[in-house]
Order: sequence, then structure tokens, then C-alpha cells
Amino acid sequence: MNATAVRKPVHLAVYDTFADWETGHTTAHLARAGHEIRTVGPSTAPVTSIGGLRVRPDLALDDVRPEDSSLLILPGADLWDTSGDLAPFARTARAFLAAGVPVAAICGATAGLAREGLLDDRTHTSAVSFYLAATGYAGGERYVEADAVTDRGLVTAGPTEPVAFAREVLRLLGVYEGEVLDAWYRLFHDSDATAYAVLEKAGAL
Repeated sequence: MNATAVRKPVHLAVYDTFADWETGHTTAHLARAGHEIRTVGPSTAPVTSIGGLRVRPDLALDDVRPEDSSLLILPGADLWDTSGDLAPFARTARAFLAAGVPVAAICGATAGLAREGLLDDRTHTSAVSFYLAATGYAGGERYVEADAVTDRGLVTAGPTEPVAFAREVLRLLGVYEGEVLDAWYRLFHDSDATAYAVLEKAGAL
């Protein structure tokens, strides 16, 4: 990525019961690379994560526009499967993708996108295939068993793959590439000490 280019913020969706562990690697390493992270809630009222963290969103969802963003991140949450409260976030994801702005969804958020029809014609993954099949979506033939998948600007991953999810986002936004990205993944996913040398040489630590 051109270091002199003006970066638009990365928008992280936050809502009650959001899975706080799923996007930590992603946002931490984006922030360390100079990306501004802005939180987006249903409103600007505080929300509480599944781990009990209280977050006051920077923006309400109605105030977020694709042209002002470089990425929308949707974490999992109990609410994706227990109510329709988060459907507006899936509709916003549709608007982002239609505008050519990438979206990254993990865990329950993939089910929300499935219900919105956004996985019908994209290769994708999630927790397990039958989890998404229960949504009644039409994209079952495009499901793959993988740690994380990127297809036409949409990243998907299951709840046990926060590092692979981050890897795909870091690749998508050009934070790390090639050998450096591989070393980053080996360090944080596999605790591979040999990756340190590659990352130190690249100034990526």
C-alpha cells in the first residue's frame, strides 16, 4: 500500500453480545499499521460484548457510508441467531459490497450475510456448513471447508479462526503480503518462533 495514500477509517461493528475475541488480532494489527478504527453501533448508546466489555460506539449505523470507509468488520454475536436486530448491519454490508468497499464477517455474522443473500454467489466459509444451511440460504454449493475465505471483497471465517480472519483482512488491505504475511500467520497462529526473524527484517513487529 502506498504509504502516502490517505487512508479511510476501518469500521468495526459493535452490538450487544458481540464476540470480542474474534476481531482483536484484526483491529490491533490494522491500528499498528496506521489504520484508524472507528466503532459503529445500532446507535451511539453503549453496548456490551459477550465478554462483558462495554463499548460506546463512535458512530451510529445510519451515519456510516461506504465512500467514507475502507472496510466494514462484522463480528459474531448471539443476536445474529436470536433476533432480527442485526439485520440492518447485513443490509449495510450489502451497500458496502455494491459500492466496492470490502466487508469482513466472522462467526454469526456470516449467518446474517447468508440471510441477506450475500453468500449465494460467493465462495465462503463459516463455523460449519449446516450452520449456514439452517438459514435457508441458496449458497450451500459455494461453501468451502477452510479457515477463512476471501471472494470479491468479502472475507468470511468461523469463530475458531480469528487469526486466519485477520490474515485475510491484512492481505486484503495490503498491510502484509507474501513471506511477511505468511510469517505473521505462523507466529500468531502456530507460535512458530522462526517467524520472528522474517517479521523483524520487514519491520513488522
